[in-house]
Amino acid sequence: MRTSRVAKETSKYFDSNATTVIPRRSTRSSLARFAYSSSANDASNHADNAHAKVTLGSDIEDAVKTTVTRKRKRTETVTQSMPIRATSRTTKTEIKAELDPDAETETKARPRGRVRKPARKTTDAATGAVTVEPPSDWEEVYNLVKAMRLTGPAANAAVDTMGCERLARPDASARDRRFQTLVALMLSSQTKDTVNAEAMARLHTELPPHKPGAPAGLNLENMLAVEPALLNELIGKVGFHNNKTKYLKQTALLLQSKFGSDIPTTIEDLCSLPGVGPKMAHLCMSAENGWDSVQGVGVDVHVHRITNLWGWHGSPPTKTPEDTRKALEAWLPRDRWKEINWLLVGFGQTVCLPVGRRCGECELGLRGLCRAAERGKVSEGRKRRLVVKKEEEVVMDGEQVTVKKEAEMEVVVEGRRERDVVVNEPVEVPLGSPRVKVEET
Repeated sequence: MRTSRVAKETSKYFDSNATTVIPRRSTRSSLARFAYSSSANDASNHADNAHAKVTLGSDIEDAVKTTVTRKRKRTETVTQSMPIRATSRTTKTEIKAELDPDAETETKARPRGRVRKPARKTTDAATGAVTVEPPSDWEEVYNLVKAMRLTGPAANAAVDTMGCERLARPDASARDRRFQTLVALMLSSQTKDTVNAEAMARLHTELPPHKPGAPAGLNLENMLAVEPALLNELIGKVGFHNNKTKYLKQTALLLQSKFGSDIPTTIEDLCSLPGVGPKMAHLCMSAENGWDSVQGVGVDVHVHRITNLWGWHGSPPTKTPEDTRKALEAWLPRDRWKEINWLLVGFGQTVCLPVGRRCGECELGLRGLCRAAERGKVSEGRKRRLVVKKEEEVVMDGEQVTVKKEAEMEVVVEGRRERDVVVNEPVEVPLGSPRVKVEET
């Protein structure tokens, strides 16, 4: 194939003058300078570009050596936004604070809500001693529940009249009362107080005497002599009565042979009896008809359930009543160890029920202190409360002073369906009515 002279000279020229240049990547910013624009400024730019020096062998964006101001502005914009986009953990508050410093000041000045903390361990840096800090609001919760137990909706619970420590016969000897308290506790497992009280009443009256002329009723000697079938019949209404019949007979034998016909004096020995756990042992030790000696907290299902509903033990919650007992004893003042069982058992029987909690009548729910409160019930309960402001004239230091007080009056709200008519109107009740509750604060 013949090559013309012009082609040879052209090839010779490029071989002697061409330089090897690594191609550059085309970007929108670099190509944008070649975009058509009808403005006068863009026209002047194109006119200047026409006289610019062109280097052969380069990419098209390198052909024109001009300074474009828009590229610098774009770079500045990207540089400002990079710190915000650099991490995915940047919060909206931080972004807003960076763009508007005044907004950060307003955010910090905004008051925060109540922070409630569960029981937690702290270590002294100087001594290395580990202590347990109580929940942040436990005293307020405790006092409100105690007020409800004494005069509020949680008063007159079953445990107040039919609790295990109240089922001993007052006319019995001290030794027999201790035995009767232990038996009541053993029967109470998985059994309501009302059923347990009925079974104890039958033992007090129908348990036959161990020998002719001896008194009938519940004592150690009669328990040793009774036939298991009759005992099982007397306690037949309590839960797991077959097992409890066996435990009662075995316990009576151990008390006679090992503990001098009386109940043990230590928690360890009480727990060694068949059918007796830590809860029963601590309650028996602390009962007035027991040894009246507080050695720990008696934690049953109510205490375990309610304290976890309040979040006192943190996350994860305690798994068993025994775990709850250890957690409470780590920070609860010792003078509350006996009272808390009576407090929360009655509260769980009347207000904070296992099923169908009455959150609308609970002061903790109404004041926002219970994290487990049902919002619908709390909202309905707040609607029933009417705050009445009143003034009273009081004489102080010889001068008559007007004192403003607030009283809470409960207004009955009918929300049930009667005769196919739903009534949701508030009904005001006279102050003297038993359906009205007035509390002065």
